[in-house]
Amino acid sequence: EIMDNPLYLYDLEYKNVIGVDEAGRGPLAGPVVAAAVILKEYTEELDEINDSKKLTEKKREKLYDIIMKNFYVTVGVSTVEEIDKLNILNADFLAMRRALKDLKSLKNEKEYTVLVDGNLKIKEYEGKQLPVVKGDAKSLSVAAASIIAKVTRDRLMKDLANIYPDYSFEKHKGYGTKTHIEAIKDKGAIEGVHRKVFLRKILETEEEKTK
Repeated sequence: EIMDNPLYLYDLEYKNVIGVDEAGRGPLAGPVVAAAVILKEYTEELDEINDSKKLTEKKREKLYDIIMKNFYVTVGVSTVEEIDKLNILNADFLAMRRALKDLKSLKNEKEYTVLVDGNLKIKEYEGKQLPVVKGDAKSLSVAAASIIAKVTRDRLMKDLANIYPDYSFEKHKGYGTKTHIEAIKDKGAIEGVHRKVFLRKILETEEEKTK
């Protein structure tokens, strides 16, 4: 039964695997969130795990609980301030290193290979690592990390929606939708919530359109 799952088979090639992925590289608002996971033991429940982009929010929420039960899981966050200071890519790597550091303190006895979604290695990470393009569709651990990162970030954005109800964060999760850009133009950016660097690009493009 287990052997039918191509995502699990992919991870088996590397023996001790840590899956790493992030959510929130593209939005105009909110933190970037990374997750790192290690499988405890394979169970059939995990067959439903797939690329988080293909799953509905409801399905991701359900899988979140399944993953928390069957994996060691840690999460790392980089704040909007850090994103503005370091740039999004470096802030992203920082979030990943934070997640990995916490995971390593949970499980440090073996040598692990980190499989990280995308085409870039995690900067300043000392251990063995391998970037996997479309990793969340290939590796069970990367797919699991992607679901944890996405659900965690979505929950954070819903919390922000309660504090700032005028911006519809619960709907667009900080991404640059029409509604979101309208709200920013209408009510202004929120300090510590909106990424200044990202807004500059958006609002400049908007201005060029109106000229």
